[in-house]
Amino acid sequence: MHYALNLRTFFYSHYFYLGLRFAAGLVGVTLITLHFADMATAMTVCIGALCTALMDMPSPLRHKFNEMSASVLLCSAVTLLISLCAPYHWLLMIMLVLVSFAACMMVVYGKKSMPLQLATLFIMTMSMEHDMSVRQSFIHTGVFTLGAVAYLAYAMGISWILRHRIKQQVLAEALFELAAYIDIKADFYDTRFNLTEQFNKLIRHQSLLADRQQASRDLILRAHNNARDAIVVQVHVCMLDLYELILSTHTDYALLRAHLADSPVMQTLHDLAYKAARDIESVAYDVTRKKSSYPEISYEPELAAIEAELAAIQQRIDAGKPQHEALAVLRAQRNKIRAIIKMIGELHQASQKAYDTTPFWVDADMGPFLSQQKYEFRMILSHLRLDSPIFRFSLRVAMAISVGLAVAAWLPYATHSYWIVLTIVIILKPSFSMTKQRRRDRIVGTVIGCVITALIIKFLNYPAFILGALVLSTVAMPTFVYLRYRYAAVAVSVMILLQMYLIAPGNENLIMERLVDTVVGAVVATAFSFVLASWEYQTLPRLVREVLEVNRRYMQASFDLLQGKGKDDFAYRIERKRLMDSLAALSSALVRMLDEPSSKQRAVEDINLFIVQNYLLMAHVAALRAILRRHTKELPAEAVNAMLAESHAQVVDVLEHALDPRSQASEEALMSASTLSAQSAAAARASQVPWSGWPLVQRRIRLLQADAVKIIVHRAAILRDLA
Repeated sequence: MHYALNLRTFFYSHYFYLGLRFAAGLVGVTLITLHFADMATAMTVCIGALCTALMDMPSPLRHKFNEMSASVLLCSAVTLLISLCAPYHWLLMIMLVLVSFAACMMVVYGKKSMPLQLATLFIMTMSMEHDMSVRQSFIHTGVFTLGAVAYLAYAMGISWILRHRIKQQVLAEALFELAAYIDIKADFYDTRFNLTEQFNKLIRHQSLLADRQQASRDLILRAHNNARDAIVVQVHVCMLDLYELILSTHTDYALLRAHLADSPVMQTLHDLAYKAARDIESVAYDVTRKKSSYPEISYEPELAAIEAELAAIQQRIDAGKPQHEALAVLRAQRNKIRAIIKMIGELHQASQKAYDTTPFWVDADMGPFLSQQKYEFRMILSHLRLDSPIFRFSLRVAMAISVGLAVAAWLPYATHSYWIVLTIVIILKPSFSMTKQRRRDRIVGTVIGCVITALIIKFLNYPAFILGALVLSTVAMPTFVYLRYRYAAVAVSVMILLQMYLIAPGNENLIMERLVDTVVGAVVATAFSFVLASWEYQTLPRLVREVLEVNRRYMQASFDLLQGKGKDDFAYRIERKRLMDSLAALSSALVRMLDEPSSKQRAVEDINLFIVQNYLLMAHVAALRAILRRHTKELPAEAVNAMLAESHAQVVDVLEHALDPRSQASEEALMSASTLSAQSAAAARASQVPWSGWPLVQRRIRLLQADAVKIIVHRAAILRDLA
């Protein structure tokens, strides 16, 4: 369950705060307008505020102002344009198609442009029913703009007052997702769960976690000017370090299960991971409540049980039983878990007070860690080609709206074409999987909303109750739009239907008409989701290549860090973030492809394994870093660095083979060359220089090289399936 759907944490989440801010602004602007003007004017002001409110998301203040100002200007221009064209039916139809196409082309600017696209299409549909003179059109647009500017001023004021609170809430969300990530890892120790399925689940969640961590970076690392901001920066940095430690806990779970399947220590390891997740959740919960966090969970019983099991295994080894490998694996897991518990303690400590320094970001340029958004018109021009998925999406929406308008004109009853068009633009999304999910949620939500509205009108038709239902639905709509769109669809249906009932109480067919219009719009959107469709498999070669290129740079930064070549780990952190982002993008594409028709699915298993192998490379690097930190005593730096340099050259050579589509090198050839070389060099150095960390380093490097070689195999299989 999403943390914000839990009643305990719901009221502290930024989703609930968004709902309250949205409803208070919308209702407040409308009531103030009603005090000075009539209902029609108030509704126009309300719609202007609503279009601006769609852009009201957690963002840095400067970005928020730019985004909401763009919404005010663009939606006002569309309102005026459509209002002027409305008296001329043929011209209105042309403008609706052109505006729809232009609005959808804005998707080139990324995820943040999606609400702006929706706001533009929403006001287009709301304006198409007006039949005004030129003078009335300008007055209507002025009133609309007044509402939009009023909400902009209100939202910016509230966001400035709550700027630190919003940072806390977004950071807490990233921490909650990290706890959920550990919950998935805990089930690796439970033999009831299939390892492959569990790994797939982990990779899927990694893309969500990467998205939440990036949202936290964008808010927290852009500005930290006081002690309160310093605390959230400390917690954020500690969270990222903890995530790397958690990556390093990856081990050969099949081997662990084989050796310890009958031992209660597997349940102990599961319980330790579960406790760690709850401990991180407690930090997140305290952050949402603006409190310092203190440890309340004891790990001592589980750690004592692991020590007892290690002693028992050692006794069996002393008695002559061959359990050296089980001892080594369990001891390594014990050490990593202890490091994680220590880091969670530092996470608690980071929330308590501001410290003097946070080493990696002092005097550093945070730009590489932040989302960089450029709104240049040439980006749209560069996508005006038939092979562009965004251009095809824009054409698809324009054609669907044209057909929706034609169907509305042919239907025998008094349809409301704007409702059909609105349903189409809400359902039809750039990807087939998003359209499929949105269609299901929209239809189910509308049906439930219609039933709820009918019950309210029939049995609870009291002004106070209807007003309360309106306010509640106005809060619920923005609260759930990013959590559970189905709930938002229920809320928006109740809100709009009750508003229409108050304006025209005598319309007995109101609910049924809206239901039919929704079904018509959904059918049209579904039909056009197959027209000029851009299937996910078509983007896979580019995404796979991006992962390999970023991974090569990540390996360079990783081995430079392991060999102590830099003054800090700043470059390593940048490349780690980029690799996580590229893996998250590929993983998201895979998940979307699985929602597409089976005939459009390609290389599913190999893509999944390709993601897993790249993920394992990150885990091995994190483990190497942890080993070198843990065995710093008497570290033979020269010998270790020579071994790391040789291993780095071999891994980079493997990745370059993977990047070269002409490469025909076999897995066996690469594996034998790299493994034999690494083993002979490592054995020679280990025999010459005594050091307790040699076996662990050698093992991790062997695993790193083996998993790097497997990347070539899966890359080749992916390209074959896509050809």
